[in-house]
Amino acid sequence: MFFVDTIEIEGLGNRHYLAGGLRTAVAVDPPRDIDQVIAAAARRGVRITHVVETHIHNDYVTGGLELARLTGAAYLVPAAAQVSFARVPVHDGDVIDVDEGITVRALATPGHTPHHTAYVLQEDGSPVAAFTGGSLLIGGVGRPDLVEPRLTERLARAQHASARRLAEELPDSASVLPTHGFGSFCSSGQAGGDTSTIGREKTFNAALAQDVDTFVAGLLAGLEDVPAYYAHMGPANAAGPAPVDLTAPARADAEDIAARLAAGEWVVDLRNRVAFAEGHVAGSFNFEADGKIATYLAWMIPWGKPVTLLADSPRQLAEAQRELVRVGIDRPAAAATGGPADWVRPGEAPVSFRRAGFAELAEELRGAGAGERPVVLDVRRDSERAGGHVGGSVHIPVHALHRRIDEVPAGTVWVHCAGGMRAGIAASLLDAAGRDVVAVDDGFDRAVDAGLTVVRTAADAI
Repeated sequence: MFFVDTIEIEGLGNRHYLAGGLRTAVAVDPPRDIDQVIAAAARRGVRITHVVETHIHNDYVTGGLELARLTGAAYLVPAAAQVSFARVPVHDGDVIDVDEGITVRALATPGHTPHHTAYVLQEDGSPVAAFTGGSLLIGGVGRPDLVEPRLTERLARAQHASARRLAEELPDSASVLPTHGFGSFCSSGQAGGDTSTIGREKTFNAALAQDVDTFVAGLLAGLEDVPAYYAHMGPANAAGPAPVDLTAPARADAEDIAARLAAGEWVVDLRNRVAFAEGHVAGSFNFEADGKIATYLAWMIPWGKPVTLLADSPRQLAEAQRELVRVGIDRPAAAATGGPADWVRPGEAPVSFRRAGFAELAEELRGAGAGERPVVLDVRRDSERAGGHVGGSVHIPVHALHRRIDEVPAGTVWVHCAGGMRAGIAASLLDAAGRDVVAVDDGFDRAVDAGLTVVRTAADAI
C-alpha cells in the first residue's frame, strides 16, 4: 500500500512530497529546510532512499542535495540538467524501485525548463499519481519564460506537448501532484482547485483543451514580471546549495539599528501592517511575517544587501528566517525582538502614518479642491489593474516601487493594492523616503461601493 504526504510551503506557493510504502520512501522536490521532510518520514516510520528533482528550480533553493547527504539517499536529477555536483542522472523511461511493489517512472516533460522530468508513482505497475513539478499543474502549466527569453515560445509549445503526453499515458484516475501552482510565480496562473486528476485536467486545463497555437498565444499573453531573485535561484541550485543555518542572528540594539540604517542597509519590520503603521523605526520597511515575505522581500531587496530583522517575538523571527533561507537570504546581519520603543535611541520616538479604507479615499477625493487632489497609487500587478482601476490613479507595481519611487507625483500619496498587504509594504517604502502617505488597508472589491470611479480600459488610465 502506497502513501503520499504533502508538505506545503504557503509563503512560496509550492508543494513538496514524500511518497512510499511500509519501509522506504522517495522525497520529491524537497524544500531547503529539510527538517520538515525528515519529520514526515519519521512519522511514517520510513527511510528515505531516493530524493528526486523534477527540474532545476527557479523560485526556491532546493534542499535535495543536503537531504540526500544526510539520509544517504540516491539523489536523482534530470540527466540534461547542468549541475556541479555528483548525482544520479535520470533519463526518460527510467524506473526507480521505492518499496515493495511501488516504483516511480521518469517521464520527460520539457516546457517549464528544457530538462523538466515528471515522475509517475506506480503501484504494482499501475500509475496512481504523477509528480508533475512545473509541467501540468492544476488548471494550468508552469511558466516557459524563466530559462532564456529566446527559448520561451519553443518551451511554451513543449509545455503543450508534455501536458498531452501525461494525459495520453496516464489513466484518468491518476492524481496530478504538482510542485508549483499554489501562489508561486513559477506557474502561469493560480491553481484551479486544491486537488485534481488527469481526467479532471482533460476537462478544465487549456493545455489539454486547446490546439497548440491557441494555447501558446494565451500562455504568452498572460506572462507577467519575473521576480528579480529568480535570477539567483537556478545558479544556486545548479552549483549545489550549502546546508542551512537557522541559529539566531546577532542581537541588534537601538544604536546598531540606527547605524545600519545610516549605512543604507535594509531594516525590515516583520510585524503586521496595522502595528507598523501605528509606530515604527523611521527608515524601516514593513514586510509582514504572515504575508509573502520571502517572495516580496527577495524580489525587492538589492541582492546581497545586509538585512536586519525586527520582530515582535523570537518565534516570529525564527519563522521569518526559515522563510528567507528558502530563497537564498541565508543569514540576517542582525535582529531584534520587542517593539518600536525598544528599537529607537533615547530621545527619539517611533514614527507613524495613517491607514484608511476606500470610503475614506472617496471622501478625500470628493473634498479636494483644484490642485489639491491627492495622489492615488495602485501597486497591484498589471493583470490585476487590467481588470479595473481607480480613475486617475498612478500605477507602479509594488515590486518596482523601490526603483521608481521618484516617479510618484508630489503630494500626499494614498496607496492601495488588492487587499492591504502590498499597500503596507509600499507605504513603508514611501514613508522611509519622507513622503506623506496613507495606506489604504481595504479590499479593492469595495472601491465601487465606496463611490470611487473604477475604469477598465487602458485609455482611461493616466
